[in-house]
Amino acid sequence: MSSFLAASRRAAVLALVAGTVAGAAMPALAADVTFIMRNSHPNAVEVELYSQDREHVWPGGNEVFYLDDGETKEIPLSCNEGEQICYGAWVSGDKGSYWGTGPDNGETCTDCCYTCEGGQTEEINLVE
Repeated sequence: MSSFLAASRRAAVLALVAGTVAGAAMPALAADVTFIMRNSHPNAVEVELYSQDREHVWPGGNEVFYLDDGETKEIPLSCNEGEQICYGAWVSGDKGSYWGTGPDNGETCTDCCYTCEGGQTEEINLVE
């Protein structure tokens, strides 16, 4: 009987370890968030959204979200639940005039990041 108990304990430990490893490998849960961006600047503005938790940029592929002067755009994203996403925006053709984290996520900000947890941001107004 003692060999049976030892075998049972080994099986239980292996099952616990396998469950822990499998749980660690689970993919992040997907969520959505919509950024609402308003360009109140007299010039066109370019926007990128940057994950602060992984190397990911929206829209990516050397593209930007483009807002004409006076335009409001809803930008829906698929992201990982709980992920921090910050916006960077700049005047088209002038990366020295920026909002949020600016071009290439190169600056710090105090109020330009949102948590991916569904829903939408308030209107983010880019003003002169």
